[in-house]
Amino acid sequence: MTAFNGQSTTDDVVQGVDLSGKTALVTGASSGLGFETARTLAKIGARVIVTARSEEKAKAARKALLEAVPEADISTLVLELSQLDQVRSAAAELLSREPCIDLLINNAGIMACPLERTREGCEMQFGANHIGHFLFTCLIAPALKKSPTPRVVNLSSAGHKYAPVDFDDPHYNEREYDKWNAYGQAKTANIWFSLGLTRRGIPSNAVHPGAIMTNLGRHMTEDDMKAFGSQAHESGFEFKSVEQGAATSVWAATCAELEGRGGLYLEDCQVGEPVTESKPAAGYADYALDEAAAERLWALSEKIVGQRFTLT
Repeated sequence: MTAFNGQSTTDDVVQGVDLSGKTALVTGASSGLGFETARTLAKIGARVIVTARSEEKAKAARKALLEAVPEADISTLVLELSQLDQVRSAAAELLSREPCIDLLINNAGIMACPLERTREGCEMQFGANHIGHFLFTCLIAPALKKSPTPRVVNLSSAGHKYAPVDFDDPHYNEREYDKWNAYGQAKTANIWFSLGLTRRGIPSNAVHPGAIMTNLGRHMTEDDMKAFGSQAHESGFEFKSVEQGAATSVWAATCAELEGRGGLYLEDCQVGEPVTESKPAAGYADYALDEAAAERLWALSEKIVGQRFTLT
């Protein structure tokens, strides 16, 4: 147990922490949780690389971060996770610039969007939230391996409880598309990816940030918002500020007690526990830490990207 909880903020969890000499990369850092995560890591001395989907957004994020932390060392990288050719180019550019990455926070994501597909035929939420991060992380693994204490943080969600990955039809080619079911399997994939990375020598944990109103919800309709609010009230969700929502990501990236530990589901700046009937909003589903399923996902992901990764 830690001294922190769901009300703790990013500034709370980094008191006394110094990341001088460390290099951190945060995907999707142009707004919301990613921006706040990058700000906090920069404030405590890390060199921070921020990614965004366009050069314009990346430059705007860098400018805003330097306004918030004038002494910060901030660089940018364009990363479009739904386009694997661009992911490969971005990874190659990063490796040419950065010999070592100590912290990788895979924060970028989309939620509850209409049915779309990537060029490879992936359902968009699965493709952008998982496959894009899978490929990018595996490609830059040589830089992570050069760190004496690498950590990868994958942003998941309590929404993983909507569904595990359907290996028979992950892209909704046969079954009817349900945007929340699709979000659930993508967020389950984020957890399983953490298990796979940890098994291959790169400690990685999955984070549920909590319920926060950010740009992630841009695809939600008014009816979605009403239903989400009602569900949150019934199940005991408490909405968080951005500073509270990013706290678990920052805690996962910096706290001493997680050094060398991986394969965990973290929430409210604590190591999560299995879900219970009395507290359905908290905890993880029984399939979330399934090592066999995680290995099956790794194999499927390699097939989709057309490349094998041993990471040794």
